[in-house]
Amino acid sequence: MNKLYITAILTVTSLAFSAGAMAETMSKSEYKSAEKNIKAEYKSAKENCGSLAGNAKDICKAEAKGKKNVAESELEARYKPSKDADYEVSLARAKADYAVANEKCDDKAGNVKDVCVKEAKAALVSAKSDAKAQLKTSEANATAHEDSSDARMKAKEKGSEARKDATADKRDADYEVAKVKCDAMSGNAKDACVSKAKMQYGK
Repeated sequence: MNKLYITAILTVTSLAFSAGAMAETMSKSEYKSAEKNIKAEYKSAKENCGSLAGNAKDICKAEAKGKKNVAESELEARYKPSKDADYEVSLARAKADYAVANEKCDDKAGNVKDVCVKEAKAALVSAKSDAKAQLKTSEANATAHEDSSDARMKAKEKGSEARKDATADKRDADYEVAKVKCDAMSGNAKDACVSKAKMQYGK
């Protein structure tokens, strides 16, 4: 079964490179061909997952779907380059990582599983926040005129605000993880754990 699982993983890994191998600019026919290849590779990867059982099968399917979504986003970004397209690639990667991490949590139980799920969610929030901050910063810089110090200052301020928002989102997600970890305790130890978490994350 391990051998089959490894084969499936190697197969789905190729999906990530389907779009990546494309040139920066391509014709519509090249785009359609690449899109068709991604779908074919995804179908093959899913079939390989059928050899597995239980949660290993679920993880394999999540990896296959995630790699397909990332490959499609990368293809779109190469066919129609833009800051929004780059953002969608980052988002697809974050969601793909989360889907796999969340499935892996199913192998655990009790508080360990709860913590695993919260950590997976926190990683998703962190990645999405970083992607959003990067998009806002890029947009602000793009609208700033090279010769205008005032425009550059405003762009810098927007980038700073975006990073602050991202930091706040990450702190909230990390606080949720800390709270769930406290659930494994009881009595005074739990109260102390919750108080420490509140103080650490400014709640």
